[in-house]
Amino acid sequence: MRNPLSETIVTIQPSGIRKFFDIVSEMKDAITLGVGEPDFDTPWHIRDEGIYSLEKGKTFYTSNAGLKELKIEIDRYLTRRYGVSYDFGKEILVTVGGSEAIDIAMRAMLDPGDEVLIPQPSYVSYEPCCILANGKPVIIELSAENEFRLTPEELEAAVTPKTKILVLPYPNNPTGAVMEKKDLEAIAEVVLRHDLFVISDEIYSELTYLTNHTTIASLPGMKERTVLINGFSKSYAMTGWRLGYACGPEAIISQMTKIHQYAIMCAPTTSQYAAVEALRNGDEDVVKMREEYNGRRRYLMHRFKEMGLDCFEPFGAFYVFPCIKEFGMTSDEFVNELLKAERVAVVPGTAFGACGEGFIRISYAYSLDVLKNAMDRIEHYITRLREENE
Repeated sequence: MRNPLSETIVTIQPSGIRKFFDIVSEMKDAITLGVGEPDFDTPWHIRDEGIYSLEKGKTFYTSNAGLKELKIEIDRYLTRRYGVSYDFGKEILVTVGGSEAIDIAMRAMLDPGDEVLIPQPSYVSYEPCCILANGKPVIIELSAENEFRLTPEELEAAVTPKTKILVLPYPNNPTGAVMEKKDLEAIAEVVLRHDLFVISDEIYSELTYLTNHTTIASLPGMKERTVLINGFSKSYAMTGWRLGYACGPEAIISQMTKIHQYAIMCAPTTSQYAAVEALRNGDEDVVKMREEYNGRRRYLMHRFKEMGLDCFEPFGAFYVFPCIKEFGMTSDEFVNELLKAERVAVVPGTAFGACGEGFIRISYAYSLDVLKNAMDRIEHYITRLREENE
């Protein structure tokens, strides 16, 4: 029998984020800090709108690009929050989560051999989506010394005549790093000079703690060369509703819509009606959740300081990325031994790229009680490691 599988897909490794998920579910008293999913319920008024849409029999397909009402609200939201506006009829596409938007943006934009610059550590989907779209991923390794921000010098050094797209993953998963306006302005200069396009993944845009988020699409000359990707999973605690969106130039969005049309048809109708309510009346919910995350962030940084564990301070998303190099273990060894010894699951930094070696990702999308218990266990574990290494 001939090989039924694509050689390309066989070369792609499964996501490192979910590696321990099944193991932990079978372990008694285990704590997982590995999944980036809000522990809040979707706010009731948003759920209620979804329920109401079902009761009213609104269970049919929407247009391929999404409900008109939702696209109008997306434009209003982006205008009031980030100062960038889109034509709801031509420049906005509603997708099945931000992940679908990443996938179809690359499929719509890449020809075989086109290079995509991917700063790492970063979300696990960018590199495989590039490969599946016949592009060539080019990794830019970020450093803790620069707070995991992309510098114009690093970008300039990675550009070649074949470079077409820069992925801009900020606020960042797994590091919690952010790019402020001055940082983005320096990046935009390089993008414009080399005639590049940007896929800006801004799914954590509402979760910044010291400064408001800036989208690179709002900078001069950048809207026409940026695909802005966002969604409802993180900001509104709507992970299971599977809803995101992409905004960008009509030429790109129309081709993304074509792929979406054949592969998906449309995003879930119930979720779209709920999302309209989220954008219209969900600002206070976002503020409350952000304040809670910020309290957890500060708690973890305090505990790391007490433990003497090196961790740069993250100002976005809901992750911390502490350094474990002092223990002379690989990230994978550290997380496996931590799970075995203390029944706490975290994610090795290498799940987000090779330059994540020596780091682990901890999500604080969990209650303070859970975090306190987990930190006590982690402290016990690293205290023992230090005693053994003396």
